[in-house]
Amino acid sequence: MQTLNLKTEPTHPDPSVCARAGELLRAGKLVAIPTETVYGLAGSALDENAVRAIFAAKGRPQDNPLIVHLAAPDWLPRYAAEIPDAAHQLVDAFWPGPLTIVLPKREMLASAVSAGLSTVGFRCPSHPVAQAVIEAAGIPLAAPSANRSGSPSPTTAAHVLADLDGRIDAIVDAGTCAVGVESTVVALHGNVPHILRPGGITPAQLKAVLGAVEIDPAVLEGLSDHAKAASPGMKYKHYAPKAKVIILKGTLDTFIDYTRAHTANGTFALCFDGEQTRIGLPCVTYGKADDSAAQARELFAALRAVDEQGAQVVYARCPAETDMGLAVYNRLLRAAGFSVIKLY
Repeated sequence: MQTLNLKTEPTHPDPSVCARAGELLRAGKLVAIPTETVYGLAGSALDENAVRAIFAAKGRPQDNPLIVHLAAPDWLPRYAAEIPDAAHQLVDAFWPGPLTIVLPKREMLASAVSAGLSTVGFRCPSHPVAQAVIEAAGIPLAAPSANRSGSPSPTTAAHVLADLDGRIDAIVDAGTCAVGVESTVVALHGNVPHILRPGGITPAQLKAVLGAVEIDPAVLEGLSDHAKAASPGMKYKHYAPKAKVIILKGTLDTFIDYTRAHTANGTFALCFDGEQTRIGLPCVTYGKADDSAAQARELFAALRAVDEQGAQVVYARCPAETDMGLAVYNRLLRAAGFSVIKLY
């Protein structure tokens, strides 16, 4: 398969590019599209064969559900069977934007989208190109990250092509994604809303709207092999480079002491901007220590860079687990397979 590369400006989508992408999607083809979070591998959420093709192209486990992307908030009643008051509050506050809401689904959605569950995650992206492509297609799109399953998510078209060139029909190239990590996923069943995956909308922002929010234990611990994943990013090792990643929790000084005592050929550091002059290892940086939004934007590109530079083992500086830092830490935990060493 030859992957068609369609380029457009991110803020002023080319109508001909979006029309071509929409045509392919209506025909059951797979098209990688930019969103404000990461690039998504889109296919018709109404087409069972298209959805299964997404799983095949990514090598994604069949029990890992997808997210349904809508062009506008008023599309939600067409595809969600129930919309509680809390969901309306979240839609009013955060859509379009990097928030996914798990709701009961209508039967017209392909069964493979929800991996056998009666619920599915819905989201309305804010990226102008994503909106224009979904509008042009005229259908909801199932769209997990446009990478091979388990590898770092793509924040540029080059990342997509590195993983999926020749495996998908087209990519819409609109530059670099602004947020850099996937959407926050919220489930509304039970007495208190649960964050199933942290992302571009922080717990504090959700609490300001809903009053109370709990963070699901799987955010920091992962699920057992036999548990059902209600959201993408809950169960499997994700976002991982080929190199072995180990998170070191502690100060910069303790990080330096530990890495000096455990250095071998192929050992790299994943650190914050400005720290590389003190660390006696090859370094890849991912934002400043006090800027979790920058860390989110840069993390996945940094995880790809350590492989490009030949790293075998990567010691990673641990972000603060507040604001967007929780999303960054969640991604690093899964990239490391939950390998964390406390230096205190």
